[in-house]
Amino acid sequence: MRTPTEMIVGLVLCPCGLLLTLTGTLAPSWRQVSLVPNQPMDVVWEQGIWDICRERQSTHDRLCGQADELGYFEQVPVRVAQGLMPSSLVVTLVGLVVAALGVRCWQPEPRHLVAGVAGLVLLLSGLMSLVPSSWYTQELWALPAPPGSTLTVGYSLVLSYLGSCLEILGGLALALSFHHCCKERRAPKSPPTPVTEAGSCSSRAYNNPWDVLEDEKDAQHWGSSLPCDSDL
Repeated sequence: MRTPTEMIVGLVLCPCGLLLTLTGTLAPSWRQVSLVPNQPMDVVWEQGIWDICRERQSTHDRLCGQADELGYFEQVPVRVAQGLMPSSLVVTLVGLVVAALGVRCWQPEPRHLVAGVAGLVLLLSGLMSLVPSSWYTQELWALPAPPGSTLTVGYSLVLSYLGSCLEILGGLALALSFHHCCKERRAPKSPPTPVTEAGSCSSRAYNNPWDVLEDEKDAQHWGSSLPCDSDL
């Protein structure tokens, strides 16, 4: 049996979403702060959910581990992202393992019920990473920043968004396996094939009409059944 299309789509989108979400979680660039007062014009501060980096674009000198003087990491959106993003990665890994067990791979047919459950788990993981990304975007300009600086969206936040959407789409695709599971349960079972009674037809092969006549004589003598029409 060929692997269903929705399972293939789910197993392609979800690992891609996992890689994007992992990059967005670890990379310290959820927000970029530029044109900071009393700082060179080419200095950009990149703020993530774990670290703050200072980069000078003219020389590409980058220094991470900067001190949080404004209480950036104490804000609720940042703390929520620190809790939900790693949790989403763990749930995604669990969902991919369950999906691998549901797709046929080493089995003759896929397990639609297991694949559907994996789709729900992956859908949940996508929502878990989408919530902090959306909340952070909404509060991006409200988070502490030096007065007069320019705030822009960082690439890590964009990758987190894309990874969340891919996981949600992949989870929905795998969840469609529930339709096949219900369809198999509703399908009526085929009746057993009737078995021909033993002795109703002779299994003897006839080479010419004279053999058939001789067999008829033997049947009359012994009281057995006549040969079938297909033997003629």
